[in-house]
Amino acid sequence: MAAESRFRFFYRELKALAILSSDTKRLLRRIDFALLLSTVAIVIYGLVIISSATHINTPGEERFWFVQRQGLFALVNGILAIFFMNFDYRGLSQHGNKLYVFNLIMLLAVMLFGHAALGAQRWIQIGPISLQPSEFSKLIMIICMASILEERMGRLNTIQDLLPIALYVGLPFILVLKQPDLGTSLVFMAIFFGMVIACGMPWRIFSGIVVLGIMMFPVLWQFMKDYQKMRIMVFLDPNVDPLGSGYHIIQSKIAIGSGMMFGKGLFEGTQSQLNFLPENHTDFIFAVVGEELGFVGAVVLLLLYLIVFWRGIMIAKDASDVFGRLLAVGITSMLAFHVLVNVGMTTGIMPVTGIPLPLMSYGISSLTTNILAIAILLNINMHKQKFLW
Repeated sequence: MAAESRFRFFYRELKALAILSSDTKRLLRRIDFALLLSTVAIVIYGLVIISSATHINTPGEERFWFVQRQGLFALVNGILAIFFMNFDYRGLSQHGNKLYVFNLIMLLAVMLFGHAALGAQRWIQIGPISLQPSEFSKLIMIICMASILEERMGRLNTIQDLLPIALYVGLPFILVLKQPDLGTSLVFMAIFFGMVIACGMPWRIFSGIVVLGIMMFPVLWQFMKDYQKMRIMVFLDPNVDPLGSGYHIIQSKIAIGSGMMFGKGLFEGTQSQLNFLPENHTDFIFAVVGEELGFVGAVVLLLLYLIVFWRGIMIAKDASDVFGRLLAVGITSMLAFHVLVNVGMTTGIMPVTGIPLPLMSYGISSLTTNILAIAILLNINMHKQKFLW
């Protein structure tokens, strides 16, 4: 009898393991490995470039402080991403209003208690960590917009239909703009237009808004701050202020151009290593890629981003519900706009804005936001069909 009991015990254990193994296989089949692996590759790519860009030759100083910090938070965010993949994303739609209020409180807290750096008040200090709430605000607004647009799919046919959504996004947009953070404000606009177009807004309305925006530019110019006007003037002609506002873009173009086909090699870039290139580990990290790894290194990075965008579009297309589709569109719009503007400004085809290169540029808030956004995309893909965890 004892032997029979032991046999039954082992039989139950083996059966449980078989079921667990089956569930694990089903789970693995639902993970979008193209998206996951390309994201991991970009993060590792970023750590390598940050390590090179912040390489310090001065004795006694921490040589790899930035890359160690970025790597640590990449691991922490990876753990958070696993959590974000382990719940049904559709539950987020029930918390849109709460998240919207939290977002407003967070942005108001920056205005009241935030600390300033580089002429802008965008950061809140929590112990040794400086957080930038406007970064988290982008992902929160994607969730909030998806929750209110879910019931408006195919019903945004006129300006009157669009106006309540514009006002909804307009309040956090203004709070971010007041910091001032023009770059993040522009990301808000990209998210807004990407999601309302996915929701069925006619292209004629979008075209009309673009034309109106161009016509209103002379009026908007009068309300711009001096540094914003100078950035546009420098975009048209960097030599207008070569040692001031034009310095960043001039040095960035020199760095990228000097890399030629295969680059100068890691830790060998003169513009970045000798600190001619400002913000070389944050906003202008793509210039470091161009200088040290050349055209080939830049193309490899852009191809990795294209895989992320392609998978984001496919996940939106195949989503099992409207909310998931809108989430995927919003996240993909945010990431694509970041890459377009950042690469554009470093190569001189767009004005300089403080928009980091996603998953590459150094920054805890930006890295956290983008990794969690990717986790939500993976979550949407895994719930295309009902699956029991």
